Amino acid sequence: MKSELLAPAGNLKKLKLALRFGADAVYLGGKDFSLRSYADNFTDGELSEGIAYAHVRGKRVYAAVNIFAKNADFPAIERHLKFLEEAGADGVLVSDLGVFRLARRAAPSLPIHISTQANTQNLEAAAMWSELGARRVVLGREVSIEEIARIHEALPELELEAFVHGAMCISYSGRCYLSDYLEGRSSNRGACAQPCRDAYELRRIKGGEALSLEEDERGAYLLNSKDLNMARHLEELAAAGVCSFKIEGRMKSEYYLATVVNSYRRILDMGWSESLGEELETLTHRQYTTAYAFGKNTDTVSSDGSQISGTCDFVAIVSGCGQGRAEVEMRGRFHEGDVLEVLSPDDNFGRRIPVEDLRDGEGALCPDAKLVQARYSFKCPLSLQSGDILRRRRVHAMTLCPAPFAKIEAGEKTFEIRLNDEKRRAVKVGDTIEFTERESGKKMRVIVESLQKFATYEDLLRALPLSSCGYEAGEKASPHDMDAYYSPEKQEEYGFLAIGVKLL
Repeated sequence: MKSELLAPAGNLKKLKLALRFGADAVYLGGKDFSLRSYADNFTDGELSEGIAYAHVRGKRVYAAVNIFAKNADFPAIERHLKFLEEAGADGVLVSDLGVFRLARRAAPSLPIHISTQANTQNLEAAAMWSELGARRVVLGREVSIEEIARIHEALPELELEAFVHGAMCISYSGRCYLSDYLEGRSSNRGACAQPCRDAYELRRIKGGEALSLEEDERGAYLLNSKDLNMARHLEELAAAGVCSFKIEGRMKSEYYLATVVNSYRRILDMGWSESLGEELETLTHRQYTTAYAFGKNTDTVSSDGSQISGTCDFVAIVSGCGQGRAEVEMRGRFHEGDVLEVLSPDDNFGRRIPVEDLRDGEGALCPDAKLVQARYSFKCPLSLQSGDILRRRRVHAMTLCPAPFAKIEAGEKTFEIRLNDEKRRAVKVGDTIEFTERESGKKMRVIVESLQKFATYEDLLRALPLSSCGYEAGEKASPHDMDAYYSPEKQEEYGFLAIGVKLL
């Protein structure tokens, strides 16, 4: 089958949003029996509506019934499986062998997908599920691309689905008892409290003495996983036999869902590019990892517990557009004069709009849109669609030495070297940067007029004169910070930016 982009749908609104932004299919859960009981989830009526909505658009809906069931659950599960079959669901996700057996008997025409919680890690397990009648297996996140290829070669008729983006459990394929033990909420029945995200102190009792094992320079977050990001490697996954690329996040926001689906849709259609990959930096996230896709990986723990702030703020959802004005529903405070960026599945994606003639829902001039979910309107030269999202790029904060600071202040067009690290990979032409002078603390704001990227510091110095990099005549270039903190492989990954700036 053609590669499928599979998105989470925590409710009916998110289902429609995911399909609009380019998902080929969504996975969701009813009010019971799925592993996200704290998501909004779907009533039977909403399930029927969502399935019909998707099918009219040539899309698919898969329903999760992937709890580890108790004996008392089975009568209700049987009724739910029959309902899903009658409603026309395109598949049901199960992890429990008993639920699998019941589905075969109670809803024989309903395709069965084996959930990642079933922990399918090898060819023999995949072959067993295929022999039992499963159409698809969602592989455990511990399976490498090389292992995926072996499974597909041996079982070409079995559909293979793999996670490509989102939060990960630190435990084996999400089969964790920590939440139940500490909080009385079972992750295996959909009520995980995520205690793995907390900091811990580990103590060892030896000879009657308590020896504290203190945190090291990497922190005390022993169980907190980094977020998965395989956007750069979709072609490799497809070549290995993955037919469905799965995004995690039934409890994530509409903005998160639209951003991630939009980025992956465009990468699947047009191929990987830095700009599309940088879209995933606009969201707040933990450090990214490719997990075990390329074999053993000892660097999957997010050791400091913090998240990387995204480069954009979610500002508004477009509710209508016409006669040169956009009507929006506010999601984040914005003001007259702000420049907003469009997140859309169409050609308006990435285009920018200055907020002019901002008015409230009554039509009165209103320079400050500060009421959450209130209606506002402003002039708009673009033909936006209902459901488009508007975001505002955050100001990038950087530090300068005195010499280049003075040059920019004098109005000279100059280039400044900046590390293109994980927080700044989404800097674009037109962005605002706030520079702070290292010694005095004085601040200035500039706008980015041009960007050049170089693989090494030496490449940059060969391309630009030292004077453009903030050095006076006769000075030698000093070692760059990256040389001290990053390995050659990381230097090559992040690169160096030469930023052409204009004083605001």
